[in-house]
Amino acid sequence: MTWTRKPIIPALAVCVVVLAGPAGCGTPGGQGRGGAPSSPVGRLLDERDAEGRPYREVDEQDAPQVGVEVTPDAGGGWDVRLRVRGFRFSPDGTGRRARAGRGVAHLEVNGRRVAVLRTPEYHLAPGAFPRGTHQVTARLYADDGSVWAVDGEPVESTADITVSDREPATGPSAEPVAEGPGAPDGPGRAG
Repeated sequence: MTWTRKPIIPALAVCVVVLAGPAGCGTPGGQGRGGAPSSPVGRLLDERDAEGRPYREVDEQDAPQVGVEVTPDAGGGWDVRLRVRGFRFSPDGTGRRARAGRGVAHLEVNGRRVAVLRTPEYHLAPGAFPRGTHQVTARLYADDGSVWAVDGEPVESTADITVSDREPATGPSAEPVAEGPGAPDGPGRAG
């Protein structure tokens, strides 16, 4: 009886490829054609927001969208309602990993953060603003703290509110600013 050795190296190579799966295949850095992100989770950019959080670039087709509406309430405060598309608010306790179209919204008034939202509604208290015009901005963040962005610009929407000495009107006092790729009616979007 003669023993012959069968080469096992090809079999091991196949096992390594199968175990590695698509992680070892594809383009470097998770980018598709032309350097664009190939994943709906996108890629981190060097650009950062005022708090130092990196922008997470996604293709416009994969980007979440936000609009903000602010209406006065009967008690003298303001009701804020976010309209989102392609985005779900993450519940408290969610892990710090970016997932496509998930996260929180930061609500800012005149550039100062007033709340981190995990729901599309918020109430601004009566008397919170002096007389004049104020900007209310909602910006979307992934669960890892990065800012959702398209073409290097954050996915956000801004509405102006005007506070006067008289009682608030019963109708909406602000329309969302529909500018930029993150706005619901932004460039390339059909209404």
